Amino acid sequence: MKKIGLVGGTGPESTLMYYKELNSIIDKITEGKQMPEIVIESVDFRRAWDYVSSGKYDLLKNYISEKVRCLKKAGAEVISLTAVTMHIVFEDLVKDTGVSLISIPKAVCKEVKNKGYKKILLLGTIFTMEQDYMKNDFRDAGIEVYIPDENDRNLVAKRILEELEIGIVKESTLKEFQSIIDKMRDQCGIEAVVLGCTELPLLLNSKNCSVPCLDSVEIHINDLIHEAL
Repeated sequence: MKKIGLVGGTGPESTLMYYKELNSIIDKITEGKQMPEIVIESVDFRRAWDYVSSGKYDLLKNYISEKVRCLKKAGAEVISLTAVTMHIVFEDLVKDTGVSLISIPKAVCKEVKNKGYKKILLLGTIFTMEQDYMKNDFRDAGIEVYIPDENDRNLVAKRILEELEIGIVKESTLKEFQSIIDKMRDQCGIEAVVLGCTELPLLLNSKNCSVPCLDSVEIHINDLIHEAL
C-alpha cells in the first residue's frame, strides 16, 4: 500500500475526519489485515486563511508547497489537500512541486456525473462559492452550478468560519441551511447539493436535507484509498 500524505489543519476538524476514515475504511476493505501509513503536515489555519482572504495567493502557494515537499520527503506517494478552499492555488501547487495531487473538485465532479445530476447547488466558503476553482470541472462536464444569493452566501460563509471550522454544530444553523437548500430547490430545480467545504458534513447529510448531499470528504477519501491501494 502506498503511503498517504495530507496537508491538514485547514481546518482541524476535517483533518480529523480524513485521518479517522482513511484508517477505518482501509482496515475494513482489507478485512483487518492492513491500515494505512499516513503522514500529515498541518498548516497554521489562521495564516493560510489570511493569505486567501487578502488575495496573497503567491504566499499561499509557497506556504503549501513547502508542506507538500515535506510530505514527499517523508515518503508519501499519494498526496492531497484536506480543504476545498486551498484548491484556489491547486494548479500552481502542482506546477511548483511537480506532485500530482489528488483533486477534490475532480473527484466530486466525477461522482456528480456518475449520479447523472445536471443541476447542483454548491455550498462552501465564500471563495468556493464565488470563484471558479470548484466550478470549472462541473461546467466542462455540462453540469449547471448554482450558488445562493448574496445574503445567503454570507450567512453560509459566516457559519462555516465561526462555527464548523472549530467543531461547533448548532441545530439553528442546520435549519438555516435547510431553508437555503429548499429555496434553491424550489427556485432553480437543483437535484443535489455539493458540500464544497470539508467541514459541512459535520452539519449536513442526505438524511436531513430535501435533496441528496454529495459529501466532498467521503468522495475524496474514496479516491485517495483507490490510489493508495
